[in-house]
Amino acid sequence: MSATPSPPLLAVSMGDPCGIGPEIIAIAIEAGLPARCVVIGDVGVMRRAVEQACLVLPLAQLDTPEEARDAAPRCLPVWQPDGLPAALAALPMGRVSADAGRAAVACIEAGARLALERRVSALVTAPIHKQALAAGGSPFPGHTEMLQALAATGGALPEVRMMLANDELRVVLVTIHVGLRQAIDLLTTERIAQTIRIAHHAAQRWGQPAPRIAVAGLNPHAGEGGLFGDEEARVIAPAIARVRGEGIDASGPYAPDTVFMRARHAPGHPGEFDLVVAMTHDHGLIPVKYLGVERGVNVTLGLPFVRTSPDHGTAFDIAGSGRADAASLRAAIEMALHLATQSA
Repeated sequence: MSATPSPPLLAVSMGDPCGIGPEIIAIAIEAGLPARCVVIGDVGVMRRAVEQACLVLPLAQLDTPEEARDAAPRCLPVWQPDGLPAALAALPMGRVSADAGRAAVACIEAGARLALERRVSALVTAPIHKQALAAGGSPFPGHTEMLQALAATGGALPEVRMMLANDELRVVLVTIHVGLRQAIDLLTTERIAQTIRIAHHAAQRWGQPAPRIAVAGLNPHAGEGGLFGDEEARVIAPAIARVRGEGIDASGPYAPDTVFMRARHAPGHPGEFDLVVAMTHDHGLIPVKYLGVERGVNVTLGLPFVRTSPDHGTAFDIAGSGRADAASLRAAIEMALHLATQSA
C-alpha cells in the first residue's frame, strides 16, 4: 500500500506591513480557502490586521511552517521567520517605511527557501511597496527579480518571465520593470524566442499540450510594414520563426491594439489564442487589469517552484481601514493550488 500524499501546503508572505497585504490575508482565511496555508509574517502585524478588518479570527503562532497542516479551520496560522525588525505593528499605516521594506524582504526570502526545499507546494506573495524595498536597502525593483536571484544555482540566474492572468486572458511579458526606452533596447530575437518557449512549457505543465501563442507587435499596427517601426520585421518575426521551427504554435506579430480582444475568452466568444506574449509591461498588463484587478493573478514563470500574487499593489490610501478586497489574493491562492497540483 502506497502512502496517501499530503495535501498541498501553500506559503503566503505578508507583504508590506503598512499596506493591505496582512489585511487581505486575514480576510481570505476567515472566509475559507481551498488549500492549507501558512502565513509568513510578523505575529503583531497579523494581529493588528485581524483587528483592522473587524474579524473574529484566532491566531496560531507556529514554531514550524508545517504545523499549519494541523491548524484549526478558520484559524490564522502564522510562522514568524528570524530577522524581522522590531515593533512592526507600531508602524503607521499607509506610509513608506524602511523597516517595512526589510520585513517584506525577509518574509519573501523565507517563503522562497521553503518552496525551494519543497516544504511548501507554492508561494503566494502579498503586495510589496517598491519605495519601501529601496528604503530598506533591497537592490531589487520587485518580486520577480528578487525571486529570480533567490532561485539562482551555481551563480546562474534562471530565465523568468512575468505572466498576468485571469479567467479570460493570459499575458506573458518579454520585459518588465524597466523604463520604456530601455525595454525597447532589450528586445532581441533570442529574448523574445525564450519568452515564447517559457510560456509554451509553462502551459504544457498546466495541462495544455499544444498552447496557441499570439505574439504582439511593439509598434502601432505592428509596424504597418515598416512605416511605423522595424522591430516587428527585424527582431519579432524572426523569433516567431525560430520557435515555430521547434514545434511551438506561435504566430504574429499581431497589432497590439487588437490581439488581446482576439485572445480573450468570454461567454459567447472563445478566444483564438491561449496566451499572448507582449513586448513591454504596460502593453501587456493594461488589458488584463482593465478586465478587473479583483480577478487578476501575477504568476512568475521559469522558477523551480510555483509563485503567484494578486495583481494590485499595497493600496496605502485604504490600508488599515477595513475596506480592502481580498478577491485577487483568493484568486492567487486558487491559481497557486491549481498550478502546484498540475505540476506535481
